[in-house]
Amino acid sequence: MVLKTFGWSFAVTALGLVAAVLYDGWTALGLVAILSVLEISLSFDNAVVNAGILKKMNAFWQKIFLTIGILIAVFGMRLVFPVVIVAISAQLGPIEAVDLALTDKDQYQQYVTDAHPSIAAFGGMFLLMIFLDFIFEDRDIKWLGWLERPLSKLGKIDMLSACIAMIVLLISSMTVAKNAHQHGGTHADKTETVLVSGLAGLITYLIVGGLSSYFENKLEEEEEREHEEEEAAKRSGKPVSAVKLAGKAAFFMFLYLEVLDASFSFDGVIGAFAITNDIVLMALGLGIGAMYVRSLTVYLVRQGTLDDYVYLEHGAHYAIGALAAILLITIQYEINEIITGLIGVVLIGWSFWSSVRRNKALEAAEGKAESSDDKAEVSV
Repeated sequence: MVLKTFGWSFAVTALGLVAAVLYDGWTALGLVAILSVLEISLSFDNAVVNAGILKKMNAFWQKIFLTIGILIAVFGMRLVFPVVIVAISAQLGPIEAVDLALTDKDQYQQYVTDAHPSIAAFGGMFLLMIFLDFIFEDRDIKWLGWLERPLSKLGKIDMLSACIAMIVLLISSMTVAKNAHQHGGTHADKTETVLVSGLAGLITYLIVGGLSSYFENKLEEEEEREHEEEEAAKRSGKPVSAVKLAGKAAFFMFLYLEVLDASFSFDGVIGAFAITNDIVLMALGLGIGAMYVRSLTVYLVRQGTLDDYVYLEHGAHYAIGALAAILLITIQYEINEIITGLIGVVLIGWSFWSSVRRNKALEAAEGKAESSDDKAEVSV
Protein backbone atom coordinates (compact mmCIF):
# COMPACT_ATOMS: atom_id res chain seq x y z
CA MET A 1 0.00 0.00 0.00
CA VAL A 2 2.78 2.41 0.97
CA LEU A 3 4.89 1.62 -2.09
CA LYS A 4 1.87 1.80 -4.40
CA THR A 5 0.85 5.21 -3.04
CA PHE A 6 4.29 6.76 -2.54
CA GLY A 7 6.11 5.01 -5.40
CA TRP A 8 6.00 8.03 -7.70
CA SER A 9 7.13 10.27 -4.84
CA PHE A 10 10.18 8.06 -4.23
CA ALA A 11 10.97 8.07 -7.96
CA VAL A 12 10.61 11.85 -8.23
CA THR A 13 12.82 12.27 -5.15
CA ALA A 14 15.59 10.17 -6.70
CA LEU A 15 15.39 12.00 -10.04
CA GLY A 16 15.23 15.40 -8.32
CA LEU A 17 18.28 14.74 -6.16
CA VAL A 18 20.28 13.43 -9.12
CA ALA A 19 19.26 16.49 -11.15
CA ALA A 20 20.40 18.74 -8.28
CA VAL A 21 23.84 17.10 -8.17
CA LEU A 22 24.23 17.38 -11.93
CA TYR A 23 23.06 21.01 -11.84
CA ASP A 24 25.29 22.38 -9.07
CA GLY A 25 27.00 19.61 -7.10
CA TRP A 26 26.45 18.24 -3.61
CA THR A 27 25.59 21.61 -2.09
CA ALA A 28 22.61 21.78 -4.42
CA LEU A 29 21.53 18.31 -3.26
CA GLY A 30 21.50 19.51 0.35
CA LEU A 31 19.48 22.61 -0.53
CA VAL A 32 16.92 20.57 -2.48
CA ALA A 33 16.55 18.15 0.44
CA ILE A 34 15.98 21.04 2.88
CA LEU A 35 13.41 22.63 0.56
CA SER A 36 11.56 19.32 0.26
CA VAL A 37 11.29 19.00 4.04
CA LEU A 38 10.18 22.65 4.28
CA GLU A 39 7.38 22.08 1.75
CA ILE A 40 6.14 18.91 3.49
CA SER A 41 6.13 20.50 6.94
CA LEU A 42 4.30 23.60 5.73
CA SER A 43 1.77 21.64 3.67
CA PHE A 44 0.78 18.71 5.91
CA ASP A 45 -2.43 20.51 6.81
CA ASN A 46 -3.01 20.94 3.08
CA ALA A 47 -2.92 17.14 2.66
CA VAL A 48 -5.51 16.62 5.40
CA VAL A 49 -7.91 19.19 3.91
CA ASN A 50 -7.36 17.84 0.40
CA ALA A 51 -8.12 14.32 1.61
CA GLY A 52 -11.49 15.46 2.93
CA ILE A 53 -12.38 16.63 -0.58
CA LEU A 54 -10.63 13.93 -2.58
CA LYS A 55 -12.43 11.07 -0.81
CA LYS A 56 -15.63 12.23 -2.52
CA MET A 57 -14.04 11.77 -5.97
CA ASN A 58 -13.71 8.49 -7.86
CA ALA A 59 -10.46 6.63 -8.60
CA PHE A 60 -10.12 8.26 -12.03
CA TRP A 61 -10.10 11.80 -10.63
CA GLN A 62 -7.78 10.74 -7.82
CA LYS A 63 -5.30 9.68 -10.54
CA ILE A 64 -5.84 13.00 -12.32
CA PHE A 65 -5.03 14.75 -9.03
CA LEU A 66 -1.76 12.79 -8.80
CA THR A 67 -0.75 13.29 -12.46
CA ILE A 68 -2.07 16.46 -14.07
CA GLY A 69 -2.54 17.99 -10.62
CA ILE A 70 1.09 17.48 -9.66
CA LEU A 71 2.22 19.03 -12.96
CA ILE A 72 0.16 22.11 -12.12
CA ALA A 73 1.53 22.15 -8.58
CA VAL A 74 5.19 21.73 -9.54
CA PHE A 75 5.48 23.63 -12.82
CA GLY A 76 2.61 26.04 -12.24
CA MET A 77 3.07 27.17 -8.65
CA ARG A 78 6.70 26.26 -7.93
CA LEU A 79 8.25 27.33 -11.24
CA VAL A 80 5.92 29.47 -13.37
CA PHE A 81 4.24 31.38 -10.52
CA PRO A 82 7.41 33.08 -9.20
CA VAL A 83 8.33 34.05 -12.77
CA VAL A 84 4.86 35.49 -13.39
CA ILE A 85 5.19 37.54 -10.19
CA VAL A 86 8.43 39.04 -11.44
CA ALA A 87 7.02 39.65 -14.92
CA ILE A 88 4.01 41.54 -13.54
CA SER A 89 5.74 43.47 -10.77
CA ALA A 90 8.72 44.46 -12.94
CA GLN A 91 6.62 44.89 -16.10
CA LEU A 92 8.84 42.47 -18.00
CA GLY A 93 8.01 39.95 -20.70
CA PRO A 94 7.90 36.25 -19.75
CA ILE A 95 11.18 35.49 -21.54
CA GLU A 96 12.91 38.44 -19.86
CA ALA A 97 11.59 37.30 -16.46
CA VAL A 98 12.93 33.76 -17.00
CA ASP A 99 16.29 35.18 -18.10
CA LEU A 100 16.38 37.35 -14.97
CA ALA A 101 15.59 34.34 -12.76
CA LEU A 102 18.48 32.39 -14.27
CA THR A 103 21.09 35.12 -14.68
CA ASP A 104 20.42 37.72 -11.94
CA LYS A 105 19.08 35.79 -8.97
CA ASP A 106 19.45 38.62 -6.46
CA GLN A 107 17.38 41.02 -8.58
CA TYR A 108 14.83 38.23 -9.14
CA GLN A 109 14.50 37.66 -5.38
CA GLN A 110 14.05 41.41 -4.86
CA TYR A 111 11.09 41.53 -7.24
CA VAL A 112 9.45 38.53 -5.59
CA THR A 113 9.95 40.01 -2.10
CA ASP A 114 8.48 43.34 -3.19
CA ALA A 115 5.44 41.50 -4.59
CA HIS A 116 4.86 39.65 -1.30
CA PRO A 117 2.09 42.01 -0.01
CA SER A 118 -0.14 41.20 -2.98
CA ILE A 119 0.60 37.47 -2.72
CA ALA A 120 -0.06 37.45 1.03
CA ALA A 121 -3.31 39.40 0.66
CA PHE A 122 -4.65 37.09 -2.07
CA GLY A 123 -3.66 33.85 -0.32
CA GLY A 124 -4.61 35.13 3.13
CA MET A 125 -8.15 36.03 2.08
CA PHE A 126 -8.70 32.78 0.20
CA LEU A 127 -7.55 30.68 3.17
CA LEU A 128 -9.45 32.85 5.65
CA MET A 129 -12.70 32.16 3.78
CA ILE A 130 -12.05 28.41 3.93
CA PHE A 131 -11.50 28.64 7.69
CA LEU A 132 -14.53 30.84 8.35
CA ASP A 133 -16.89 28.68 6.29
CA PHE A 134 -15.69 25.64 8.22
CA ILE A 135 -16.10 26.99 11.74
CA PHE A 136 -19.49 28.58 10.99
CA GLU A 137 -20.91 25.32 9.66
CA ASP A 138 -23.05 23.28 12.06
CA ARG A 139 -21.33 19.87 12.22
CA ASP A 140 -22.40 16.71 14.01
CA ILE A 141 -18.86 16.16 15.29
CA LYS A 142 -17.28 19.08 17.14
CA TRP A 143 -13.72 19.21 18.40
CA LEU A 144 -13.56 22.40 20.49
CA GLY A 145 -17.24 22.36 21.43
CA TRP A 146 -17.03 25.44 23.67
CA LEU A 147 -15.99 27.45 20.60
CA GLU A 148 -17.65 25.64 17.72
CA ARG A 149 -21.17 25.45 19.16
CA PRO A 150 -21.74 29.23 19.45
CA LEU A 151 -19.98 29.85 16.14
CA SER A 152 -22.21 27.33 14.36
CA LYS A 153 -25.23 29.27 15.62
CA LEU A 154 -23.77 32.51 14.29
CA GLY A 155 -23.16 30.74 10.99
CA LYS A 156 -26.90 30.80 10.29
CA ILE A 157 -26.49 34.48 9.38
CA ASP A 158 -26.23 34.77 5.59
CA MET A 159 -22.86 35.86 4.15
CA LEU A 160 -21.31 36.18 7.61
CA SER A 161 -18.00 34.66 6.44
CA ALA A 162 -17.67 37.11 3.56
CA CYS A 163 -18.53 40.08 5.79
CA ILE A 164 -15.93 39.13 8.39
CA ALA A 165 -13.33 38.51 5.67
CA MET A 166 -13.94 41.96 4.16
CA ILE A 167 -13.67 43.58 7.59
CA VAL A 168 -10.34 41.80 8.13
CA LEU A 169 -9.17 42.98 4.69
CA LEU A 170 -10.12 46.60 5.47
CA ILE A 171 -8.30 46.46 8.82
CA SER A 172 -5.24 44.93 7.14
CA SER A 173 -5.21 47.61 4.44
CA MET A 174 -5.34 50.36 7.09
CA THR A 175 -2.68 48.81 9.35
CA VAL A 176 -0.03 46.39 8.04
CA ALA A 177 -0.43 47.50 4.41
CA LYS A 178 0.52 51.09 5.35
CA ASN A 179 4.02 49.92 6.21
CA ALA A 180 4.49 46.84 4.03
CA HIS A 181 7.81 44.99 4.15
CA GLN A 182 9.98 45.29 1.05
CA HIS A 183 13.33 43.97 -0.11
CA GLY A 184 16.31 45.12 1.96
CA GLY A 185 14.25 45.84 5.07
CA THR A 186 12.56 48.94 3.65
CA HIS A 187 8.81 49.61 3.90
CA ALA A 188 6.22 51.12 1.57
CA ASP A 189 2.52 51.99 1.51
CA LYS A 190 0.76 49.08 -0.26
CA THR A 191 -2.82 49.89 0.75
CA GLU A 192 -4.26 49.80 -2.76
CA THR A 193 -2.29 46.68 -3.70
CA VAL A 194 -3.47 44.78 -0.62
CA LEU A 195 -7.09 45.83 -1.14
CA VAL A 196 -7.16 44.77 -4.80
CA SER A 197 -5.30 41.51 -4.21
CA GLY A 198 -7.41 40.66 -1.16
CA LEU A 199 -10.62 41.27 -3.11
CA ALA A 200 -9.27 39.07 -5.90
CA GLY A 201 -8.65 36.28 -3.38
CA LEU A 202 -12.14 36.66 -1.96
CA ILE A 203 -13.77 36.67 -5.40
CA THR A 204 -11.74 33.63 -6.47
CA TYR A 205 -12.91 31.71 -3.42
CA LEU A 206 -16.55 32.68 -3.92
CA ILE A 207 -16.50 31.63 -7.57
CA VAL A 208 -14.50 28.41 -7.34
CA GLY A 209 -15.75 27.41 -3.90
CA GLY A 210 -19.33 28.20 -4.86
CA LEU A 211 -19.16 26.08 -8.01
CA SER A 212 -17.50 23.24 -6.09
CA SER A 213 -20.18 23.29 -3.39
CA TYR A 214 -22.93 23.38 -5.99
CA PHE A 215 -21.63 20.37 -7.85
CA GLU A 216 -20.76 18.56 -4.64
CA ASN A 217 -24.42 18.79 -3.65
CA LYS A 218 -25.26 17.34 -7.06
CA LEU A 219 -23.08 14.25 -6.54
CA GLU A 220 -25.80 12.12 -5.00
CA GLU A 221 -28.23 13.03 -7.76
CA GLU A 222 -25.62 12.21 -10.39
CA GLU A 223 -24.93 8.85 -8.74
CA GLU A 224 -28.61 8.02 -8.86
CA ARG A 225 -28.82 9.05 -12.51
CA GLU A 226 -25.68 7.07 -13.24
CA HIS A 227 -27.22 3.95 -11.78
CA GLU A 228 -30.44 4.43 -13.75
CA GLU A 229 -28.58 5.03 -17.02
CA GLU A 230 -26.36 1.99 -16.44
CA GLU A 231 -29.45 -0.16 -15.97
CA ALA A 232 -30.98 1.30 -19.13
CA ALA A 233 -27.73 0.75 -21.04
CA LYS A 234 -27.59 -2.88 -19.94
CA ARG A 235 -31.08 -3.42 -21.26
CA SER A 236 -30.23 -1.78 -24.60
CA GLY A 237 -26.74 -3.28 -24.80
CA LYS A 238 -24.92 0.09 -24.85
CA PRO A 239 -21.94 0.83 -22.56
CA VAL A 240 -22.05 3.83 -20.21
CA SER A 241 -19.02 5.82 -19.08
CA ALA A 242 -19.13 6.45 -15.34
CA VAL A 243 -16.40 9.06 -15.67
CA LYS A 244 -18.49 11.14 -18.04
CA LEU A 245 -21.50 11.01 -15.74
CA ALA A 246 -19.54 12.25 -12.76
CA GLY A 247 -17.22 14.47 -14.79
CA LYS A 248 -18.81 17.88 -14.22
CA ALA A 249 -18.95 17.54 -10.44
CA ALA A 250 -15.47 16.02 -10.23
CA PHE A 251 -13.98 18.69 -12.51
CA PHE A 252 -15.05 21.60 -10.32
CA MET A 253 -13.94 19.77 -7.18
CA PHE A 254 -10.58 19.21 -8.91
CA LEU A 255 -10.43 22.91 -9.83
CA TYR A 256 -11.19 23.83 -6.21
CA LEU A 257 -8.38 21.52 -5.02
CA GLU A 258 -5.89 23.17 -7.36
CA VAL A 259 -6.78 26.71 -6.22
CA LEU A 260 -6.61 25.53 -2.61
CA ASP A 261 -3.18 24.00 -3.21
CA ALA A 262 -2.03 27.20 -4.87
CA SER A 263 -3.02 29.23 -1.80
CA PHE A 264 -1.22 26.80 0.49
CA SER A 265 1.92 26.97 -1.63
CA PHE A 266 2.36 30.74 -1.23
CA ASP A 267 4.17 30.45 2.09
CA GLY A 268 6.37 27.64 0.80
CA VAL A 269 7.40 29.56 -2.31
CA ILE A 270 8.11 32.74 -0.36
CA GLY A 271 9.83 30.85 2.46
CA ALA A 272 12.09 29.08 -0.03
CA PHE A 273 13.83 32.39 -0.74
CA ALA A 274 15.20 32.28 2.80
CA ILE A 275 17.13 29.17 1.71
CA THR A 276 18.01 29.87 -1.93
CA ASN A 277 17.10 32.26 -4.73
CA ASP A 278 17.97 29.75 -7.44
CA ILE A 279 14.71 29.07 -9.30
CA VAL A 280 15.87 25.65 -10.52
CA LEU A 281 16.70 24.40 -7.03
CA MET A 282 13.45 25.88 -5.72
CA ALA A 283 11.43 24.04 -8.35
CA LEU A 284 13.22 20.75 -7.62
CA GLY A 285 12.94 20.96 -3.83
CA LEU A 286 9.40 22.29 -3.61
CA GLY A 287 8.31 19.95 -6.39
CA ILE A 288 9.53 16.89 -4.48
CA GLY A 289 7.73 18.14 -1.37
CA ALA A 290 4.55 18.78 -3.35
CA MET A 291 4.65 15.22 -4.69
CA TYR A 292 4.78 13.80 -1.15
CA VAL A 293 1.88 16.02 -0.11
CA ARG A 294 -0.12 14.64 -3.06
CA SER A 295 0.72 11.04 -2.17
CA LEU A 296 -0.07 11.64 1.49
CA THR A 297 -3.46 13.01 0.49
CA VAL A 298 -4.30 9.84 -1.46
CA TYR A 299 -2.94 7.67 1.37
CA LEU A 300 -5.22 9.36 3.90
CA VAL A 301 -8.18 8.75 1.58
CA ARG A 302 -7.45 5.09 0.87
CA GLN A 303 -6.66 4.26 4.49
CA GLY A 304 -9.82 5.97 5.72
CA THR A 305 -7.73 7.94 8.21
CA LEU A 306 -10.13 10.87 8.33
CA ASP A 307 -12.98 8.51 9.22
CA ASP A 308 -10.95 6.94 12.04
CA TYR A 309 -9.48 10.19 13.39
CA VAL A 310 -12.45 12.54 13.10
CA TYR A 311 -10.79 15.65 14.54
CA LEU A 312 -7.94 15.74 11.99
CA GLU A 313 -9.99 17.80 9.57
CA HIS A 314 -10.79 20.26 12.36
CA GLY A 315 -7.12 20.64 13.23
CA ALA A 316 -6.20 21.20 9.59
CA HIS A 317 -8.79 23.94 9.21
CA TYR A 318 -7.62 25.68 12.37
CA ALA A 319 -4.12 25.51 10.87
CA ILE A 320 -5.55 27.14 7.74
CA GLY A 321 -6.95 29.96 9.87
CA ALA A 322 -3.57 30.42 11.54
CA LEU A 323 -1.81 30.45 8.16
CA ALA A 324 -4.26 33.04 6.83
CA ALA A 325 -3.53 35.29 9.80
CA ILE A 326 0.23 34.77 9.41
CA LEU A 327 0.11 35.67 5.71
CA LEU A 328 -1.68 38.94 6.47
CA ILE A 329 0.73 39.78 9.30
CA THR A 330 3.75 39.11 7.05
CA ILE A 331 2.67 41.98 4.83
CA GLN A 332 4.51 44.15 7.35
CA TYR A 333 6.39 41.79 9.65
CA GLU A 334 8.77 38.94 8.86
CA ILE A 335 7.83 35.62 10.49
CA ASN A 336 10.19 32.66 10.41
CA GLU A 337 8.94 29.74 8.30
CA ILE A 338 9.73 27.35 11.16
CA ILE A 339 7.09 29.08 13.28
CA THR A 340 4.57 28.82 10.45
CA GLY A 341 5.24 25.13 9.99
CA LEU A 342 5.22 24.35 13.73
CA ILE A 343 1.82 25.98 14.26
CA GLY A 344 0.28 23.67 11.66
CA VAL A 345 2.05 20.60 13.03
CA VAL A 346 1.00 21.37 16.62
CA LEU A 347 -2.66 21.93 15.71
CA ILE A 348 -2.86 18.74 13.63
CA GLY A 349 -0.95 16.77 16.27
CA TRP A 350 -3.34 18.03 18.94
CA SER A 351 -6.38 17.08 16.84
CA PHE A 352 -4.89 13.62 16.19
CA TRP A 353 -4.30 13.08 19.93
CA SER A 354 -7.87 14.21 20.67
CA SER A 355 -9.15 11.75 18.06
CA VAL A 356 -7.20 8.90 19.65
CA ARG A 357 -8.62 9.76 23.08
CA ARG A 358 -12.12 9.90 21.61
CA ASN A 359 -11.71 6.48 19.98
CA LYS A 360 -10.46 4.94 23.23
CA ALA A 361 -13.37 6.44 25.16
CA LEU A 362 -15.84 5.04 22.60
CA GLU A 363 -14.21 1.61 22.76
CA ALA A 364 -14.35 1.65 26.56
CA ALA A 365 -18.02 2.66 26.47
CA GLU A 366 -18.83 -0.10 23.99
CA GLY A 367 -16.94 -2.62 26.14
CA LYS A 368 -18.97 -1.64 29.21
CA ALA A 369 -22.20 -1.87 27.21
CA GLU A 370 -21.35 -5.38 25.98
CA SER A 371 -20.38 -6.43 29.49
CA SER A 372 -23.71 -5.16 30.82
CA ASP A 373 -25.58 -7.07 28.08
CA ASP A 374 -23.72 -10.28 28.93
CA LYS A 375 -24.61 -9.91 32.62
CA ALA A 376 -28.22 -9.28 31.73
CA GLU A 377 -28.35 -12.48 29.65
CA VAL A 378 -26.78 -14.50 32.45
CA SER A 379 -29.25 -13.17 35.02
CA VAL A 380 -32.16 -14.06 32.74
